[in-house]
Amino acid sequence: MAPTASTSVFAALLILLLPRSFSSEELIDTDNLIPQSDVDLLEFPLNLEFLEAEFFLYGAFGYGLDKVAPNLTQGGPTPTGARWAHLDPFTWDAIQRKVKGFTRPQLDLSAASFAKVADSAFGHPLHPPFNPYSSGLHFLLASYLVPYVGLTGYVGTVPKLQGATSRRLVVGLLGVESGQDAVIRALLYEHSRTKVPPYGITVAEFTNRFSALRDRLGHAGLKDEGLVVPPSLGAEGRSKGNVLAGDADSVAYDRTPEEILRIVYGGGNEHVPGGFYPKGANGRIARSHLQTS
Repeated sequence: MAPTASTSVFAALLILLLPRSFSSEELIDTDNLIPQSDVDLLEFPLNLEFLEAEFFLYGAFGYGLDKVAPNLTQGGPTPTGARWAHLDPFTWDAIQRKVKGFTRPQLDLSAASFAKVADSAFGHPLHPPFNPYSSGLHFLLASYLVPYVGLTGYVGTVPKLQGATSRRLVVGLLGVESGQDAVIRALLYEHSRTKVPPYGITVAEFTNRFSALRDRLGHAGLKDEGLVVPPSLGAEGRSKGNVLAGDADSVAYDRTPEEILRIVYGGGNEHVPGGFYPKGANGRIARSHLQTS
C-alpha cells in the first residue's frame, strides 16, 4: 500500500484521544445536576474507546496502555492477542499520539478475533485467515471496523442525555470520533479499487461487507454503508462514492447501546458476550444486559 502524501495532513486524527480518567462518583460530585442515567450513558462508550486505543497502540508500538499509561486502566485485564503490526511508514506515522482513558474490559484483539469478523462478513472462511497485523492495508481495513460504531452510538446517545454538561461532553467526543472515521474512510477510499492481497477482493468490497455485517448484527435496518454504494444510497441519491456515510438527508445514523453490543459481541445478541469482548463490556448498561441473560 502506498498512500499519497496528500493524505498525511489527516494522519494525526487516526488515534483516539480518550477523556481524562474519571469515574461515576467524580461526575456526580462535581456536578450534582448530572443524573445517574447520564452517567451510565457517558460510561458506556468507553468500552469502544478502549478497544480503539489498545488496537492502535499495539499495532504501532507492540504495547498498549499498560506501558503508556498504566494508571488509566485501573487494574483492568491486559488485552489478549494484540501485537505489533507490519505497518508501512505512513500508517505507522499516523499512530503516534498518547492515548488517555480509564477502566477497560477484557479485550480480545487477536488476529483470530478479526478473522472471525471477516469470515462472518463474507459468509465463508477466508484463506488465509484475515490478519490485521500483516500489513498497513490490512490494519486500515481492521481500523474501519470500530470508529463508525462509536460514532453512531454517540449520535444515538445525545437525545437521551438530560444535562447540558453531559451533552457537551458527548458532542465533543462525537466530533473526534467522526474525524477519525472520516480519515480512515478517506484513506481507504483512495484505494477502493485496490485488491487486498492475497484475496483478490477490492478494498471497497471489504468495507461493503463489513458494513452489511454490522447492519445484520444490529437488527435495526440500514445504519451502515461501505465506500461504494448504489447511487440511491449516495449523496443526494446520485453518487456511488461514499466517503461519508449518512441517510437520505445526509444526517448521521444512530445506534442504541443494545445495537452496539450486538455488533461488538459478534453474535447479534446483547446478552451474550463474545467477539472483541469475551467477558462482556463494562458499565451499568452493558452489565445489566449480562445479568438478564
